[in-house]
Amino acid sequence: MALRTVLVADVPSLPDSVYGLSEGLDMSKPTSFKMPGFSVIGHRGNGMNVLQSSDRRTRGFKENSILSFNSAAKFPIDFIEFDVQVTKDDFPVIFHDDFIYSQENGIINESRVTDLRLSEFLLYGPQKEAEKIGKTLMRKSKEGQVLKWDVDSDDPLCTLQEAFERVEQSLGFNIELKFDDKIVYEREFLVHVLRTVLQVVFDYAKDRPVIFSSFQPDAAQLVRELQSTYPVYFLTDAGNQMYKDERRNSLEEAIKVCLEGKLQGIVSEVKGVFRNPSAIAKIKESNLSLLTYGKLNNVGEAVYMQYVMGIEGVIVDFVEEISESVTLMMIRPPSPSSPLPSSASKDDVAIARPEFSQKEIDFLLKLLSQLIQH
Repeated sequence: MALRTVLVADVPSLPDSVYGLSEGLDMSKPTSFKMPGFSVIGHRGNGMNVLQSSDRRTRGFKENSILSFNSAAKFPIDFIEFDVQVTKDDFPVIFHDDFIYSQENGIINESRVTDLRLSEFLLYGPQKEAEKIGKTLMRKSKEGQVLKWDVDSDDPLCTLQEAFERVEQSLGFNIELKFDDKIVYEREFLVHVLRTVLQVVFDYAKDRPVIFSSFQPDAAQLVRELQSTYPVYFLTDAGNQMYKDERRNSLEEAIKVCLEGKLQGIVSEVKGVFRNPSAIAKIKESNLSLLTYGKLNNVGEAVYMQYVMGIEGVIVDFVEEISESVTLMMIRPPSPSSPLPSSASKDDVAIARPEFSQKEIDFLLKLLSQLIQH
């Protein structure tokens, strides 16, 4: 992919707060940020799609769609997480994969999302106008199969602006800034992309809670440098998959990225935390927030263990099940619009909070780390 050099004059103008010159966080030092209680965050809305899975829950709603976002909003969660890329003509769109696929006359066609104009991107899948028929949307699995993107409840592709305008206002947005792992990006290109996204956020976010995250360490540090209003998290596989960029390969490196860039927190693959529980103390000592993602976050007991360990939130696919589990097992403080189940009372809230000695926690962490390795 050819990367274009962007002149400073070509970058859209943004409010002063985007440059850290007025409102927002003090850019001269790391500023701590804590999630509201123990947070449940809907992955790509109401959960990501796994087309080859036998579990129908992974094909309920089209991931990263307005329908999926508003479906997740019906449950007592704080944020949804979704992926943002910028089209060739500078429109931030919500889509996870680097490439988008369609099938015409039996031939599979592949396009890089960032090489498409907005009008071309929106031609894939169901269309907003009922009389129009979009391109058949396909998806490439990790195994290399290109499958028809069939879900029970489909919805058109959408832009970041649409999400701000049409998703339940009380729901926070965890905006993952998506970049291709195989490309080394020039700073000028990253700045252009990030400022394009920030322009939409500042124009449409209003009072909605927003946090940024990215696996791309330079992008994570840059978005913190470019604005001082919204917290920024660094995403890491924490050693579950290895990359040429060493900054992506461990929690220790993630801490360094955050401290060097004055970021507010880390989002780690959950197995990386369970394998290396001592890193939690280092993260807290560094005044950083810690969230997790991964398949284990769809297991109530694993989520409960993280609550005990002091992790601040989990990104989950099974939003209904895990939000209910969090309410019942952790007795999560209810929001006004989401009362506790009738079986739980205010007294339960006070009684059910777990209290473990450090010795007990150390034993559980050791047990978990052994289980993860097998």
